[in-house]
Amino acid sequence: MASVRSFDCDVLVIGGGIVGLSTAYALTRAAPGTRVTVLEKEAGPARHQTGRNSGVIHSGIYYRPGSLKARFAVRGAAEMVKFCAEYGIDHEVTGKLIVATGRDELPRLHALVQRGRENGIPVRELGPAQIGEYEPEVRGLAAIHVGTTGICDYRAVADRLARAADADVRCGEEVEAIDRRPWGVAVRTVSGTVVRARALVNCAGLHCDRVARLAGDDPQMRIVPFRGEYYDLARPELVRGLVYPVPDPAFPFLGVHLTRGVDGGVHVGPNAVPALAREGYDWSVVRPAELAATLSWPGSWRIARRHWRYGAGELHRSLSRRAFTGAVRRLLPQVTEEDLRPAPAGVRAQAVLRDGTLVDDFLIREAPRTVHVLNAPSPAATASLPIGREVARRVLAALAAESETWGGAVRGTAAGPRRP
Repeated sequence: MASVRSFDCDVLVIGGGIVGLSTAYALTRAAPGTRVTVLEKEAGPARHQTGRNSGVIHSGIYYRPGSLKARFAVRGAAEMVKFCAEYGIDHEVTGKLIVATGRDELPRLHALVQRGRENGIPVRELGPAQIGEYEPEVRGLAAIHVGTTGICDYRAVADRLARAADADVRCGEEVEAIDRRPWGVAVRTVSGTVVRARALVNCAGLHCDRVARLAGDDPQMRIVPFRGEYYDLARPELVRGLVYPVPDPAFPFLGVHLTRGVDGGVHVGPNAVPALAREGYDWSVVRPAELAATLSWPGSWRIARRHWRYGAGELHRSLSRRAFTGAVRRLLPQVTEEDLRPAPAGVRAQAVLRDGTLVDDFLIREAPRTVHVLNAPSPAATASLPIGREVARRVLAALAAESETWGGAVRGTAAGPRRP
């Protein structure tokens, strides 16, 4: 029989992005005394999706009422503002404009007004003259103002969560093997470290499907990476706050937008192009094994057939600054090619089903002693605090059920936990 002391921790979280750290934070607050270890393969937390986005605190206006995205984003936006204020993290509630520049976009804009109201979000409808009250240099036929949108520094949020979580956060520890047994879970990292835990949480982001398979589970999806390329605006005075186009409902990306950050600069982008590696932050980064895995997934080809026109436009804007500038000029006519300076790109971990469906909502699945977070794209950073609580609730419920089954004792084989 293995005693509690045989385990290095109660819950092992794989992934030190904002969702993994929020889960650790929620676990130690919901159940004080719970021993939590976080394994992050990079030298520090928040090096990928968390630290490579536009820093927007999303309101939740885009998301289907009742979905996890809608519920968690609305709740998470308010909680993120409160968290930043409590810990002195740079943030601002700026509001944002969603602007229709063509008549064909007006019905979609009106649908967003209704969706926002269904989600409990304050929305104000604007005509062309009223757009100028908020953004004098922006042009459009109509717009809506969403008052609860804001900005913050998500890398700073992740750093604070790592310190506040009362967890053992270990960086530079990439997971290479997982052994899940009736007694618990043992994980081996590339460095040879073995960590034994009663339960496992997979928050590995761009690698979450791989980690699920290491644990012996079929995630029934694959991560298909999409790179989002950004520019910085050389004349940030042209934009006061946040300006977005009306999104295309057929694709889960918001289109090229303008975002004034907490540092005063203005981010322009992103587009959405296929990345040639899970961490392919420019066209020169190619990892043949990862690319082959993407191309061998049937859903990837079905996406290509279904959305090839949209994808061709995104590729064109990636390869041509003139084309990218043209997309920006629909919102901000004064922009020139010289105004756009290349900025670091991000990669979105998009879950794709076998039939080519782009998973639109957060996707959380449970297995014995394990919770997998398999789709957490934007607005995951905004919604990270409620997502963390939801994942923590599921893990703690599983541990409570185990304790009840075994009469409060954690049991294992006579020899105790085995190394992977």
